[in-house]
Amino acid sequence: MSDCVFCKIMKNEIPSFVVFEDDLVKVIMDINPVSEGHLLIIPKKHFENIFDADKEVLERINVVAQKMSILCKEKLNCTGVNILNASGKDAQQSVFHLHYHIVPRYQKDGIDLWFPNNKDKIDTKSIFEKLKK
Repeated sequence: MSDCVFCKIMKNEIPSFVVFEDDLVKVIMDINPVSEGHLLIIPKKHFENIFDADKEVLERINVVAQKMSILCKEKLNCTGVNILNASGKDAQQSVFHLHYHIVPRYQKDGIDLWFPNNKDKIDTKSIFEKLKK
């Protein structure tokens, strides 16, 4: 993908702060961090999102997510992490190259990344029936 910013980062056409790299993924500092140590895990191969990604890449992302979370805990003294992915325009994906955010969390950091409660608007039982078939 010649116009993909993350593909350009993978080819070193755009500079980045690389924290970790192996044969399948690269981990860089987010240039618009939400918290201290905000990282992006990006597969080297272009996948638009989770729907078209290889199983091997998804497995590696999980292993690297744990590794980076532990690194942030040990080096930055974070007390938690949020691991986030947006897949698809309606999920607010803004860069259409699969990536995961590691957002280190700190006591009283004031960041609210959690979801609104919609339990009164959603019929959980009927959704369950659709999914289990």
